[in-house]
Amino acid sequence: MSASQIPPELQPIGAIGLGIMGAPMNRNLLAAGADVQVWARRPETAEALAQDGAQPCTSLPELVRGVRVLVLNVSDTPDVEALMLGPDGVLEHARPGLIVIDHSTIDPVRTRAIARAAAEREVTFVDAPVSGGEPGARAGTLSLMVGGPVDVVERLRPIFEVVGSTLTHVGDSGAGQIAKACNQLVVGETLVAIGEAFALAEQTGVDPARMREALMGGFAGSRILEVHGQRLLDGDFEPGFQTGLYHKDLGIVAGLGEEVGLSLDGLMPVRRAVDEALEAGQADHDVAILARFCLHARDDQGR
Repeated sequence: MSASQIPPELQPIGAIGLGIMGAPMNRNLLAAGADVQVWARRPETAEALAQDGAQPCTSLPELVRGVRVLVLNVSDTPDVEALMLGPDGVLEHARPGLIVIDHSTIDPVRTRAIARAAAEREVTFVDAPVSGGEPGARAGTLSLMVGGPVDVVERLRPIFEVVGSTLTHVGDSGAGQIAKACNQLVVGETLVAIGEAFALAEQTGVDPARMREALMGGFAGSRILEVHGQRLLDGDFEPGFQTGLYHKDLGIVAGLGEEVGLSLDGLMPVRRAVDEALEAGQADHDVAILARFCLHARDDQGR
């Protein structure tokens, strides 16, 4: 995408959250010719992107006052709430008409509360969590699940098309976060199933690699089996998405289930496997590692 395809009314683009996902996503915007301004609590973090053409700001108010679109990519719900609603935060300094894109994975109910507070200040808050991990962030092939006003989402499409290859407008504010919770539920339960399948193949004398190859050609084939199944075979758990962050996401899934009265029984073995992985010191490893712990967790429960 050329810079001319990102309309001037969407620039400058501000960015907060320059970590494992935020940094490559913003580098893709810079590569597309966008005017990107950044702020970080640790100046050296912003400096790394400044070398790629971003303009560092010395404070959050300076950033917020100078941009038309602000992109957040931080760790958890309290982080977004503090940035948006806290003293000296975004809403305190935002000009009417500012659009905030939140790529973080946070609580859907609290997302809606933030969106309401933003609307009172004539700011639009769009939740747009992503799936695809660091590889997808680097390649610009993320899947975006978006909640917010349809007209605003369409205006933002040129930005979204730089950082992702799939964009789904799920519904109003919070709908993107609900879709992300569903995504994390499917990922976890599938990883548990893959872990059990690998164990079953091994313990019955079948090569797991050949078993996986057979499944990939049939109805059980999936992107998770393709990518994370290969990680299991290779013992490669360099993080695309860290287990520690996934633990946080599962708390969001469980809380959402409780909110609407669903037991989500399939979530329980996933949470046990993640807890087991964290106890073994695997928080920084890729979430695929939990497939190795699903049987251990069940054994600990006397199953």
